[in-house]
Amino acid sequence: MNIMKMVLLLMSFIFFIIGCSNSASSTLREDNEQNIYLITPGEPLQAAFTDDRLPGMKGIVENDQLQLFIAEETGSIAILNKNSGKIWHSNPPERETDTIATGVNKSLLSAQMQIDFYNKFNQLNSINTYSDSVAHKQYKFEIIPNGIKVYYQFGKTERSIDDLPLMISKARFDELSSKLDKTGQRSMMIAYTENQETSAYERNDSALNGLQLEKALQAFGDAGYTEEDLQQDMSELNFTQEKSSTRIFQAAIEYTLDTDSLVVNVPVSSIHYPEDYPVNMISLMNFFGAGGMEDQGSLFVPDGSGALIHFNNGKTEYPSYQQSVYGVDLALKVPESNSMEQKVRLPVFGLIYEKDALLGIIENGASVANINADISGRLNSYNYVYPSFYVINKDEVTLQANEQERTLPKFQDVPMNTDYTVRYLFLNGDKASYTGMAKSYQEYLVSRKELPLVQEGNETQNLPFYLDLVGSISKQKHFMGVPYRSIEPLTTFDEAEYILSQLQTQEIENINLKFSGWFNGGINHKLPDDISVENTIGGSRGLKEFITFTQENNISLYPDVALLSAYSGSGFNIEAEASRTLRGVPAAVYPIDITLDRRDRTKSPSYVISPKLVEEYTEDMLSELEEYETAGISLRDLADQLNSDFRENEQIYRSQSKVVSRNTFTMIQDKGLKIMAEGGNAYALPYISNLTDAPMGNSRFKLEDEEVPFYQMVIRGYVDYTGLPYNLSTYTNMKEYVLKCLEYGSGVHFKWINASNYTVKDTEFDYLYAVNYESWLEQAVEIYNEVNSILKSVENKQIKSHEKLKDGVYKTVYDNDMFVVVNYNQSSVTIEGNTIEPMGYVSGGEK
Repeated sequence: MNIMKMVLLLMSFIFFIIGCSNSASSTLREDNEQNIYLITPGEPLQAAFTDDRLPGMKGIVENDQLQLFIAEETGSIAILNKNSGKIWHSNPPERETDTIATGVNKSLLSAQMQIDFYNKFNQLNSINTYSDSVAHKQYKFEIIPNGIKVYYQFGKTERSIDDLPLMISKARFDELSSKLDKTGQRSMMIAYTENQETSAYERNDSALNGLQLEKALQAFGDAGYTEEDLQQDMSELNFTQEKSSTRIFQAAIEYTLDTDSLVVNVPVSSIHYPEDYPVNMISLMNFFGAGGMEDQGSLFVPDGSGALIHFNNGKTEYPSYQQSVYGVDLALKVPESNSMEQKVRLPVFGLIYEKDALLGIIENGASVANINADISGRLNSYNYVYPSFYVINKDEVTLQANEQERTLPKFQDVPMNTDYTVRYLFLNGDKASYTGMAKSYQEYLVSRKELPLVQEGNETQNLPFYLDLVGSISKQKHFMGVPYRSIEPLTTFDEAEYILSQLQTQEIENINLKFSGWFNGGINHKLPDDISVENTIGGSRGLKEFITFTQENNISLYPDVALLSAYSGSGFNIEAEASRTLRGVPAAVYPIDITLDRRDRTKSPSYVISPKLVEEYTEDMLSELEEYETAGISLRDLADQLNSDFRENEQIYRSQSKVVSRNTFTMIQDKGLKIMAEGGNAYALPYISNLTDAPMGNSRFKLEDEEVPFYQMVIRGYVDYTGLPYNLSTYTNMKEYVLKCLEYGSGVHFKWINASNYTVKDTEFDYLYAVNYESWLEQAVEIYNEVNSILKSVENKQIKSHEKLKDGVYKTVYDNDMFVVVNYNQSSVTIEGNTIEPMGYVSGGEK
């Protein structure tokens, strides 16, 4: 029995070592445990400079623009912006007088990091750098280039007799003794008694109490006895032993100055935790720059196009703000309803004061990040915004045995393989606004080549008109009572030419055409690795002729393809090629029943394609497309989704999936294809020229006070964009849509078919309920002509500024100083001497 236990223990150890070989350090290794006890304050920090406004804080490093201070007693930091004189604190200076915060919420005001972990009952618990580390003096500092690193140990432990091996060989005893002084050697002699029959030293438990136990533990530590040594002794002497379970965690934070920025980094290699207490999430710098109850300002959150939460807005009856960057991971969770919630497309957040602003940019870990924000009066007296990052995801697996069900936790194999890095930009003067923040982020992206090259065009180039045409769908029919699937044509290539010709006769010239449902089964097409153009809409010859038509008429054609989703059939092996959830089942996405607003599991689902196969499928698709000589391609999901694959022993996390997506974009771009995409997540922006379904507002969470076109101010002039199709949007009238296009600098967008709307009734495509082009053609021309008459003078121009003049009245200024003021109110307003009619606008300035 002992041999079997030993074998199992050794196998567990081998598996453990394999897990730790990943770049993401996983569980707290026992052979590293001695390092834990070294996390105590070291030599006092030497101040390079001081400031009378920061008593008790020591200046560590500075550059031309910033100074970094740290409080040695608490680990809190402060940044002095030399340009403005503003001091930004990691923790509110007056936190001790907060009359609202109590208990853990009080201690969090003094913390720089919070760690959420699962206990043995799979419940979430939290620890933080203040109450679980600093308060116990379990932290230390290390000066690093341009900054400082703080190491934290969370929790305390008292080592017990179980931390000493039951037996050690004579050779081991002699080896350890040779490394010790006389005091240590005496402790060894008391702790172990030699067994003459076995020539082994056995632990003398009766002598190991109090001071003698402490001395023995110290001796083993000084001699460098490791987990590997224990495993060897167990193997040689045929015994098993489990060391006492501890609940000790480690992590570190690096603070470095980089020109006008503070870079805060949590190296994933510094994160250690007990095997029984996996870390779920890390929250970083929760109260950096937080505004108090007397401050005036706003929190900026990247909800959709962007939103502001005003300080102290009193909305404590509503939930705090939290959203995942880049939306949900469909291998973890599929939204059950057709929520109106907008996705977070950009990994940014910030705080805005009257003369200063702070912009946070997540540089590493954005794919597993959440943005969180809250106002004063709920948990404390502060208004704050901060990022949090997943380390280990968890789900539950239900097992059935003997007619009983048992639910067990299922964790991802190893932690995320990414550091968690946030860059903080300190803005002042004209840049202390959401406009200034957007410009600063735009400059940041440009400097890192994360936006495409500036588009060149004529000063009066027409605004793009975005048109989606749907070619075909798969529809269930019956023959003599037997059901079968057939391809139903909605718009043939010939019909598409006719529709486009009608638009051009109305002088709509700059047409960007997305054509979906053209191959492999219609909209919900099978894998694109082998392309077969649908015969019902014209077949391969029809497509080639249509491509020629678009080229001769200067229409930009983008055949639409999904690369991250697939339907069963035509070579797609669900078991082998679909991503797995943590429960081990294929990740399936069922269509929404629009009448019930929930997933309809009676219909056929799509499946999340494993990221490991995306590049392979893309290469095949590009090869198949060569014969058609199209100049562009529309990517339905590559800029919109970011999914994992939790297949056992082959897990691919979102950070790796993002790399796959970028590689895929590069493959397509290298083929010379222009890319149109939906959604527009930040990592996709360098590769795309046109964007549809861009966020044109926020989610309107109750906590939010204003929506702002932050997203548009970042990308305009680099990427042409439009929102959802007008005829499938929530706009209640044409005037409101026109005003939004003018305010946000957007192109006009419609989705059409040639067939009647009735054709899609009682199908999986009943969301196409209002798309027959004849019903919309006249209105589309009217909308486009009105929007184009104003915006054609600023096509390819960036947005210079945007501001709210009064409730429902907004002013947008473009780079050539042309401005538009829109009035969403039902009554007229007078602005700068101009009277603006209800639901109207005025424009002026340079054109």
